Amino acid sequence: MPRADFYLIDKPRFREQPLLLVCELARKAFAARQPTLILTRDHEQAHVLDELLWAFDDDAMIPHQLAGDDDDDEAAVLIVPPGVDSADRPLLINLREGCPGGSYQRVLEVVAAEPAEREGSRNRWREYQRLGVELHKFDM
Repeated sequence: MPRADFYLIDKPRFREQPLLLVCELARKAFAARQPTLILTRDHEQAHVLDELLWAFDDDAMIPHQLAGDDDDDEAAVLIVPPGVDSADRPLLINLREGCPGGSYQRVLEVVAAEPAEREGSRNRWREYQRLGVELHKFDM
């Protein structure tokens, strides 16, 4: 059964830059050798995340790239903006408004502290429940 983990941002470091938590989750996935897809809300967010993955930690080297190249299968972390197709992977980090389609074992939902973000996450939680996905929540 698939699993969805909701990470509710509260710490000041992540409040200021929610994508830092995405970088931390990507680092953990890479260390565990789990090929990961990150579904971004738009192309701008994809480019910001691409840059941040290079810069957020001088000691971290996380092989990643934007989806759409011929060698998408080679990258440990693949950043996928809307409208770009990519093969399914077991681990997904979802930054979009809706629940992801496709086949995955685990999806990580990063939820910013803003009330509108929290409301969207409640809708996704209910949708995952309806789909029979195992749910977990973590305060970050």
